[in-house]
Amino acid sequence: MKPLRVAWLGRVGYAAAAAVQERLRAAIVDGDRDAETLLLLEHDPVITLGRAADRANVLASGEALAQRGVALVDSTRGGDVTYHGPGQLVAYPIVTLDRGVLAHVERMAQAVVEVARDHGLRAHFRRACPGVWIGEPPPADDPTCGGRGKKLASFGIHVHRRVAIHGVAMNVSTALDAFSLIVPCGLSAAQPTSLAVESGRPVALADTVEPFAAAFCRAAGRTPQFGAEPAIRSLLS
Repeated sequence: MKPLRVAWLGRVGYAAAAAVQERLRAAIVDGDRDAETLLLLEHDPVITLGRAADRANVLASGEALAQRGVALVDSTRGGDVTYHGPGQLVAYPIVTLDRGVLAHVERMAQAVVEVARDHGLRAHFRRACPGVWIGEPPPADDPTCGGRGKKLASFGIHVHRRVAIHGVAMNVSTALDAFSLIVPCGLSAAQPTSLAVESGRPVALADTVEPFAAAFCRAAGRTPQFGAEPAIRSLLS
């Protein structure tokens, strides 16, 4: 299996991470397949608006966001409004899509499901209500994607010349009250949750990094190649 570089970057600002992704994608498009990388990190508190975002789904005023130290930025990813912050594992696979967008999302979802299972939780991906959910799945005919399920992870990607950037955000020990600042993903009935809340015990973000990387690479038919941090950090500077 072809190796995939993996880099755990710790806390990174949203704009810096987006710029690195674009640089890596440009290298891949130019023919450098070795530039394919799985970036794993957490963001400073930020609300991002995807290409389909309705700004009415940001419930807090600019002043209220500033008081809480939460930035508001536009993103090239798909989807609506979401929150990123400490305690949330964000995975950005910058890879060439070999089987299309849905297969790529399903691979990320499978990694989240496996990490949740490691913590004794049963999770599932639903295509109709994009995300990874814990508990009873939302009814198939429920346009709000509510039901009694709780949302553990959200997706949003951008594809150019078959190379994807952005990815998935999984709540590990995230402060869930931050989601009250928005209508998460535009789904008013969705209930954000985290590994820590659902398992009833502390979960260290760092403990989810290698399991997620290994699970994603298995699903993608790749071999994780850890230790790419120096190369990626040089792009951050």
